[in-house]
Amino acid sequence: MKRAALASQRGVAIITALMLTALAVTIVASLFWQQQVQVRSIENQRLHLQTKWILRGALDWARLVLREDAKFTSVDTLDEPWAVPLAETRLDQYVENGRSGSDQSDATLSGRIVDAQARFNLANLAQGGTVNPREVAVFARLLGSLQLNAALAQAVADAVARAQPAAAGTAGSAGQPLALLQVDDVLAVPGFTAPTLAALRDFVVMLPAPAQLNVNTASAEVLAARIDTLSQSDAAALVAAREKAYFRSSADFIAHLPQGKAGAANASEFAVATSFFIVYGTVRLNRASMDMQALIERNGGSTRLIWMRDN
Repeated sequence: MKRAALASQRGVAIITALMLTALAVTIVASLFWQQQVQVRSIENQRLHLQTKWILRGALDWARLVLREDAKFTSVDTLDEPWAVPLAETRLDQYVENGRSGSDQSDATLSGRIVDAQARFNLANLAQGGTVNPREVAVFARLLGSLQLNAALAQAVADAVARAQPAAAGTAGSAGQPLALLQVDDVLAVPGFTAPTLAALRDFVVMLPAPAQLNVNTASAEVLAARIDTLSQSDAAALVAAREKAYFRSSADFIAHLPQGKAGAANASEFAVATSFFIVYGTVRLNRASMDMQALIERNGGSTRLIWMRDN
């Protein structure tokens, strides 16, 4: 009996010891896991901040390029340095990553600068809370050329007008809606969908104020929409011709329009220089990546950041 009792006690002790060992291993493993999660979280935050630093530096570089461009020319064309995109470039001498000397940093940067005044400005659709019918017609023609619903032009114009302060002497709407600040905001307009916006994104822009169209950078679709008598083929011919000799003024552009088409063109709607540019940038740093988009206003030799967003 004593032997059986002793054997039973030894068995209980062994089981207890195994359970305590398993519990200790579980606690230690849990502590290590929590520590690993915290380390990874801190590392992700560091990578996120580093990608933002790179994009901020890239934005400053883009602003410098635009300022330098303004020193040497008063005409903006697509063969200037600012219009050359930056292909994905490896940043070998990047900031210390906290890695060992044997590890390599995988940091790359790519980006481009786009003439915002090469696109149709949605802010032109209304001024002082009043819809501009001519601009609505231009936008409708652009939508039609892209195989989109032309009726959306009036809906967007109404939304832009409602969000603007009413002109003096006119009755403003109570509870004024939020202003449309970026192209993505048109998704709030009834009838607009994500596929519609995707098809339209490269042809429209939302600037802080009405702006002229740069005929040296605008696409054939936007040029044809701006001049109702200009066909897509005529507009494409103008785009091809300016690659050999850019337009030096709005009058020069109108003089190059096909015979009989100049009467529908209004010189005050065109320009050959640009004040607004969109800067795009993408950074990939190890497993982290970030995209940036910013609107820059250039006024003479100075530049100003209107807005910036990253994701």
